[in-house]
Amino acid sequence: MKKAKLFMDTVVEIQVVMNGTVTKELVETKVDRAFEAFRKVEQACSRFSPDSELMTACRVIEKPVQISPFLFEPLKFALEMAKWTDGEFDPAIGKAMEEQGYNRHYLTGKSIETPSADSTATFRDIILDEHDHTLYLNKPLVIDLGAVAKGFAIDLAANELRDFESFMVNAGGDLFAGGMDWNGRPWKVGIQHPMKKDQIIDVIEISNEAVCTSGSYERKNTNIPGMHHIINPKTGYSPNDCVSSTIIAPFAMLADAFSTTAFLFGREKGKTLIERVGLRGLFITSDLQIVRVGGTQNDSKEMA
Repeated sequence: MKKAKLFMDTVVEIQVVMNGTVTKELVETKVDRAFEAFRKVEQACSRFSPDSELMTACRVIEKPVQISPFLFEPLKFALEMAKWTDGEFDPAIGKAMEEQGYNRHYLTGKSIETPSADSTATFRDIILDEHDHTLYLNKPLVIDLGAVAKGFAIDLAANELRDFESFMVNAGGDLFAGGMDWNGRPWKVGIQHPMKKDQIIDVIEISNEAVCTSGSYERKNTNIPGMHHIINPKTGYSPNDCVSSTIIAPFAMLADAFSTTAFLFGREKGKTLIERVGLRGLFITSDLQIVRVGGTQNDSKEMA
């Protein structure tokens, strides 16, 4: 069974491999619940909707705001990544994203502006209370969870499908693949060619793992050469050492966050990062060289 819906500015496709032990009704129920996970995370974490839980909370300064698990959990993970990278990964980058024009809702076309927000704010101005599940902001800022929210939604959706031996949750190329494919083999995942949208530059095989890719080719700033939607919080500029970073991890939020972080770090520092945490993946350089990192493969090859 395959179904697809639109969430988070991307087509989300869910596949379940049917076998004799499950009914169609059960599969449809579970798939609907998996899609519902995406809806809840989008409502909680969207930076592009003024009435989302995230943007509503960002309007409250120096006062604790109770937030739902659909916002608390990805924000907690993002803050842990920020501390671990000393701010090279920083969810407080939302205002800088706005200033670069990355503030338009994909469905309505409307832009969201936060004139009071301080673009110099950092993750240290965001305080979470684990006991009360509250968010406290030291100063006006905009939180961006673009590097964790989709992965979090994929993980919640995958959790709804755990009763099935084989399934895939694919959100625009970021995905989790459970079990084996329709032929009883590991799932084959194509990595998009950065320069040729309809072509695949590499294929990887996974089972019970997540794959997420961060790239500079999807959302470029046409007004400023070299600028795109991945911005280094410390410099205010976009890194261009690679054109994409793909990470394979046990769950999608981990792959999502580390694909962005590795891209921010660049090829050499990113390679060290991925090997240090025991993950694997690949970088594609500006001259279309594929560099595999982690795991057992550290070879590289060039693709036309």
